[in-house]
Amino acid sequence: MKTISVKTGVPYEIYIQRGILQQTGSYTRTITDSDHAVIVTDDIVDKLYTQQVKASLEQEGFLVDVFVFPHGESSKSMQTLSNLFNFLTEKQITRKDFIVALGGGVVGDLAGFAAASYLRGIDFIQIPTTFLAQIDSSVGGKTAVDIEAGKNLVGAFHQPRLVLCDPDSLKTLSDEIFADGVAEAIKYGCIQSESLFDTLLNGDIQAHLEEIIFECISIKRDVVEQDEFDRGQRMLLNFGHTLGHAIEKIYHYETYTHGQAVAVGMCLITNLAEQYGLTEAGCSQKIRQACERYHLPVELNLSSEELVQNSLNDKKREKSNLNLILIHTIGKGYIYRVTVEEYKKFVSGEYQCK
Repeated sequence: MKTISVKTGVPYEIYIQRGILQQTGSYTRTITDSDHAVIVTDDIVDKLYTQQVKASLEQEGFLVDVFVFPHGESSKSMQTLSNLFNFLTEKQITRKDFIVALGGGVVGDLAGFAAASYLRGIDFIQIPTTFLAQIDSSVGGKTAVDIEAGKNLVGAFHQPRLVLCDPDSLKTLSDEIFADGVAEAIKYGCIQSESLFDTLLNGDIQAHLEEIIFECISIKRDVVEQDEFDRGQRMLLNFGHTLGHAIEKIYHYETYTHGQAVAVGMCLITNLAEQYGLTEAGCSQKIRQACERYHLPVELNLSSEELVQNSLNDKKREKSNLNLILIHTIGKGYIYRVTVEEYKKFVSGEYQCK
């Protein structure tokens, strides 16, 4: 077993171990004296893991209810959130009770935001079952839903009380969904770990899976502990995401997964940064090769106007400025601030460095 301690305002432990889903109840009992849990999951994960998690919780004396919603980004909405609030009310969930987010990033974001806002905040635990959720979205306390104007624009910071990562759950993922998470792992390599990037580019990812999960989470833990509320260095974790979120929005969150959109975003922003001398030459080609190895897209036929228009609501925008996340070279990310007008020129290929 690998254990990572996160020392945020609400500290918690992350456990990485094969088969840990079957021990959910005993680990959960260490962090709560509640007797009522609600498992929140989607219709795919429900068929795979709900029963064993529910049984484990019940063995420890928990009363367990289950809320299931249709899988996919389109369910990460105010309507699904409202349905969940009504379910929690029907089941008479109190402030002493808690939510179990069982699934991928959509489940974790939605369930976490419900926990942050229901009765002004109740506890929740994360049990991520996708590679992306295990290495990224289940850690750090960012919770949100999407609205028509953009992705993750309504949410809250609400740290989980516990995170249980079971690498065995990744065996049920399709190659496409597993690659979705690889895109985020490539991101971590780009911003902070050249050795991790090299493993993803040239090594056997399955042979080093638990080590990769541990390293990605450790990188995120270090950044989050320094900047829990995303006002500075935590923005580095959004490398590729400004354009990635724009791509998701353009295609109505249906054509490309989050990881696929981020892969394109990393390639695009790094190629542009190289043109302006802001990134070492050759980095965009390396990122492209890493993405292509896992059959992630690296370019799309979109105009700069489309990309700019759909990214101006980005959370890294501050009034008339936008914080771009770039890399000096592989393993060294940094924040580069531009005005909105400069950003338009940056994406269109007409930018001149300050």
